[in-house]
Amino acid sequence: MAKVAPEGLITALDIGSSKVSAMIAQKGDGGELIVLGTGQRESRGVKRGYIADMAATEAAVREAVEQAERIAGINIENVWVGFSAGGLVSDVAEVEFELGGHRVEQQDIDALLAAGRNSIDPQGRMVLHAQPALYTLDGLTGVKKPLGLHADRLGVHIHVVAADGSPVRNLDLCVRSAHLEVKSIIAAPVATGLACLSDEERELGVALVELGAGITNVSLFAGGMLVGLCSIPMGGQDITDDIASAFGTRRAQAERMKCFHGSANASPRDNHEMIPVMPIAAEDDVHGGMQITKAQLIGIVRQRLEHQMDEIRKSLAQLKFEGPVGRQVVLTGGGAELKGIADYAQQALGRSVRIGRPRGLTALPEAHGGPAFATLAGLAFYAAADPIDLRGVAPQQTTVHRQRGMGMMRKLIQAARANY
Repeated sequence: MAKVAPEGLITALDIGSSKVSAMIAQKGDGGELIVLGTGQRESRGVKRGYIADMAATEAAVREAVEQAERIAGINIENVWVGFSAGGLVSDVAEVEFELGGHRVEQQDIDALLAAGRNSIDPQGRMVLHAQPALYTLDGLTGVKKPLGLHADRLGVHIHVVAADGSPVRNLDLCVRSAHLEVKSIIAAPVATGLACLSDEERELGVALVELGAGITNVSLFAGGMLVGLCSIPMGGQDITDDIASAFGTRRAQAERMKCFHGSANASPRDNHEMIPVMPIAAEDDVHGGMQITKAQLIGIVRQRLEHQMDEIRKSLAQLKFEGPVGRQVVLTGGGAELKGIADYAQQALGRSVRIGRPRGLTALPEAHGGPAFATLAGLAFYAAADPIDLRGVAPQQTTVHRQRGMGMMRKLIQAARANY
């Protein structure tokens, strides 16, 4: 019989286009995250990251969470939910005011953050994150702890992620309909970056490409924060559909063919290796099967990949991810489990590419240790960190009063995709 949830418990819920996965974890004495239980179900109501069938998605959420609860032996009440649909935008706002050479006090930081909250203009979208990323002292960026330092000007870079309101509300309603409290809805690229990228990578500049089933999210990290984001309405399910259409078979078998025999790279022996295919029309006839060469299958896979990589290239250019060839791309998501995808992407994009897998979790099952579960792990990391969100900061007036004098507030709002 399940017991009541103990303190320090975190439940992450990732609702994707192909699967719904849940993870129950607990903070250890040393701050580490220990996985207590995981659950997974086929996603039966999500299209391109959007809720298309509320009842089917709610049922999948219930089943995934219940499976994790059974393994953990704990009943949970609230979850941290990932949002991966298109329509996500990432901007950076900068707020700065005159300090007059005085030491930075906590009241200065509080006033600065409150002014930052007032400066956010979501332009009709719903704000998912509004977090102080880095502070500036007299124009020097990258200051993490300004308290106690002297400065003439104190500023902060605020990382804002927003999304279209209706899809977020639908996601929230779906989870609550499963009798779960939503602690917070997290943008998937923010969570995935925590699971797959090192602090140094986020600081120096790296592109994270999430190859999901229905959506490919291309996000850019620099200066320690997410600074740009593009969504491409294309993913692994498109490859599956191409295979099903080309060989006249069902999606379920096409998916198995892709997973077991598919590859991003071809070799001469692929022309001789045969793969059985059961056409839809011949499913009741035991002698109705046909065979194709592995080369034919890979040809279909590569045709879609070529189009997908072309769109990723355009997104990287749009995000101004140019500079030296050495800038790295990290692939994650279920599509990153395709055999040979890293080598293919490296050649197609002309950049160093590696596969991003979740790391830093204790007792994570091997089945959930691949790139397809990076977002789920990242949600747990985000919840454990519980970062400051300016949406919870009380609004104040934009003029800052100090006992030592009054400084003029200067607000510089940049819809910056990071000119780093």
